[in-house]
Amino acid sequence: MVELSLPTNSRPTTGKTWSSGREASNNKKFQIYRYDPDLGENPRIDTFFVDLDKCGPMVLDALIKIKNEIDPTLTFRRSCREGVCGSCAFNIDGTNTLACTKPISEITGDVKIYPLPHMPVIKDLVPDLNGPYSQYRAIEPWLQADTPAPNRERLQSREERAKLDGLWECILCFCCQTSCPSYWWNGDRYMGPAILLQAYRWIADSRDEATGKRLDSLNDGFRLFRCHTIMNCTNTCPKNLNPGQAIGKIKESVFQRL
Repeated sequence: MVELSLPTNSRPTTGKTWSSGREASNNKKFQIYRYDPDLGENPRIDTFFVDLDKCGPMVLDALIKIKNEIDPTLTFRRSCREGVCGSCAFNIDGTNTLACTKPISEITGDVKIYPLPHMPVIKDLVPDLNGPYSQYRAIEPWLQADTPAPNRERLQSREERAKLDGLWECILCFCCQTSCPSYWWNGDRYMGPAILLQAYRWIADSRDEATGKRLDSLNDGFRLFRCHTIMNCTNTCPKNLNPGQAIGKIKESVFQRL
């Protein structure tokens, strides 16, 4: 039977309230998930106050300010600050998104920040992404062709190239992957929306010659067909991509080979 409640040792407790910034006239309350495996304690929710008059406009700006000026032990990933690397993906205000492109002004009330859901947590806001990346390796995400390489690049028509739009832009932030209930319950067998979108990027590529092998690998009741078109993936994607549509096209390609 599916366990729908958190184990006792995973239930967050009330953490520390940091007074720094509380006196500012334009402060914003941030409630942030904290977890340190070395302490052997339950996760906790710490409360911080950020003076928005002295902070950048994005949630990532606030996190960096908290780490630099209030609590240097706060742990999170970040890199480009431009919505390109996918490092700063968190659950913010109940939705998986990128902290670097999420304006603080869009959030009414307290800002609640958690790690991506249903993933093992290494520390604080850092999830363990070894599982999704091992699935990414499994789809062999590179061009495969048996014909000899030409002396120049492999050419595509404009129409063929256009089929890759909406696919190549994926930054593997795994916002969609961790918003999918099917992946929550079957993440060890279901490939998940981010990986399947990446798989379709190569299936749709006219230069790739391994389409049959790729479809055979995905044609499985769990790897592909555990998707039930709930569409959380498409709704949460911070790059406005449509993983649900890509999954549907893979299914269509599988059926066309029957």
